[in-house]
Amino acid sequence: MLNSKNLLNHTQKLSVLFAEDHEDLRENVTEILKTFFHTVNSSSNGEEALAQYRQYSDTNAKHYDIVISDIRMPRLNGVELVEKIYKINPNQIIIIVSAHDDTKYLLPLINLGIQQFIKKPIDYQEFLKALLNASKNVNNLTLPNVEQKQESLIKLNDSFSFCKNNSILQNTEEIIPLTKYEIIFLQLLTNNIGKIFPNEDITAEYKAQNENLDIVNIRKLVSKLRKKLPSNCVESIYGIGYRILPYNQA
Repeated sequence: MLNSKNLLNHTQKLSVLFAEDHEDLRENVTEILKTFFHTVNSSSNGEEALAQYRQYSDTNAKHYDIVISDIRMPRLNGVELVEKIYKINPNQIIIIVSAHDDTKYLLPLINLGIQQFIKKPIDYQEFLKALLNASKNVNNLTLPNVEQKQESLIKLNDSFSFCKNNSILQNTEEIIPLTKYEIIFLQLLTNNIGKIFPNEDITAEYKAQNENLDIVNIRKLVSKLRKKLPSNCVESIYGIGYRILPYNQA
């Protein structure tokens, strides 16, 4: 469980703008943000958020440290808002809040450079983790956005890639849905491409995330996951474990 005090150490001097058209959610999340951030502003639609973004920049001679935006909003949706903000500040740290049926919007956002997504309904711990990652990135803007994105993007072959920051598997112009268990497996194995992860390490990782997965079910999981991945991407080492091969050697 994330330590709130640790999060506060990174956020207490930062500013955040939250754009969300659902009133109850906007008010609840805004109250959470006020617990951690120095400055918190909220907007009920994309057009209002953009106006606030510009006004804050003009008044304070700097941009918001973090922007959090829903995808579906009146006047300007999340994609349009991100496009306009990136024209003002290409290095803006942005977190996107998305519902399960927002998949058609995700690819344009990924192509724009968004790396952090939070699914609705919002899980409190996942939300705090995203805030911690974003806040750390605010203080680590020495690398251009493109380089930061490349560090988190794992190429599986010429067409397939897995983004560790947002746990999205992509094949050219298509986003491939993943289950929670598949995401945990890919996150673990892509931590060290080419390294063999023993079955014991894999089951321990699931246990650490309060999930149960024995060796028999690892095999079932891998069998289903291989149907979504490029051929020969995941290698089984009989009786030992699994690894993901570098795409140029697969």
